[in-house]
Amino acid sequence: MTDYNINFHETIYSLSDALDLVGVVQVHHGKRVGYMAAECGKQMGMDIDRLDNLFQAAILHDCGVSNTAVHARLAQFEWEKAHGHCEIGAQILKSAPPLAHLSEIILHHHTHWLEFENLHVPDDVALMANIIFMVDRVDVLSLKAQVKYSNILLGIDEIRQQISDKRGSWFKEELVDVFMEVSESEAFWLSLEREHVDGYVVEWIGHETTRPVSFADLRSVVRIFSYIVDAKSKFTQEHSDGVANLARYLGRLFELSHASCETLELAGLLHDIGKLRVPDDVLEKAGKLSLPEFKVIQRHSFDTFNILKRIKGFELIALWAGQHHERVGGDGYPYREKEAGLSLEARILAVADVFQALAQDRPYRKALSQSDIFSIISKEADEGKLDKSVINMVGENLDDCWRASLLK
Repeated sequence: MTDYNINFHETIYSLSDALDLVGVVQVHHGKRVGYMAAECGKQMGMDIDRLDNLFQAAILHDCGVSNTAVHARLAQFEWEKAHGHCEIGAQILKSAPPLAHLSEIILHHHTHWLEFENLHVPDDVALMANIIFMVDRVDVLSLKAQVKYSNILLGIDEIRQQISDKRGSWFKEELVDVFMEVSESEAFWLSLEREHVDGYVVEWIGHETTRPVSFADLRSVVRIFSYIVDAKSKFTQEHSDGVANLARYLGRLFELSHASCETLELAGLLHDIGKLRVPDDVLEKAGKLSLPEFKVIQRHSFDTFNILKRIKGFELIALWAGQHHERVGGDGYPYREKEAGLSLEARILAVADVFQALAQDRPYRKALSQSDIFSIISKEADEGKLDKSVINMVGENLDDCWRASLLK
């Protein structure tokens, strides 16, 4: 298996950008929660390892949310069904060995402090989960204050009072006291602005050096984000897994190197990560998209590229994933690349994406048969859209491609 030389902190932080897209309006929520949680942890004297776990859990705390409607409900200070996304997030983190130790923190990040009395949860897990719960609610209140006053500084007293009102019930007494200390200065609140939050993380990323990460470990983390994307709509369940599996299979048929096949699989898993910005009603529309709706869809591959390109070591993954809607004739999007600018891997990924989508139900049609799929992609090759050599390879191995795309 291939090792990838990456900064794991940078990878997690950059991929968390996708989680921020889900809120559409509440961009950078996870990062603001991470900043505030870390400030509270520092005030409590946490060592660097505990702060690292707290920060990672904080920026990933909403990994169980891919639906914009759910995200909107979480923007309410109180919502009785908030625990659902905690359970989903904990479950998917368990599947990734490098992040599994955070799963119980995520599971309880909406648990009221008093409820821990009846739960068998390690003290440090309960503490970290409650810190994240508290500052998550602070961020919700701060966004409301921004709307109400147009200046966060005018809402400080109101926010601090609402958190204080939950002292001893929702939040541990000591945590509320710590929050009152760190949030007393105007600088704490002004640091919630995007440029300051982004700057804050540089120090955290710097605590981790670039090091070899195995393909298996990296794939397990990447699959968290592909799961979040595919869970956004019932019509796209396992789409990213199917695209990744088919792309890797086609790479082997073309006798690409083992490393290229593994990288192609990772690109397939991440190719739609930018789609988290797309509103649910657009993705699930049963009829033809309007021009404005289609333009919303068109930017997702651009967002995918811009999220992935920030990760050193992900250069090829970012390029191939970002080009999955490019076409050999130059009429794809978002870069209008022509055949000469598209590697074989990018052209394989484009075919795998179309094939797998046609093999699944969509809101506007049922899944198509093998023969119908091959007829459509062959026509697209004849029209100068999809690569003919890749289509021919699919035709020679149609049954196996079908099984690969549906993970059979």
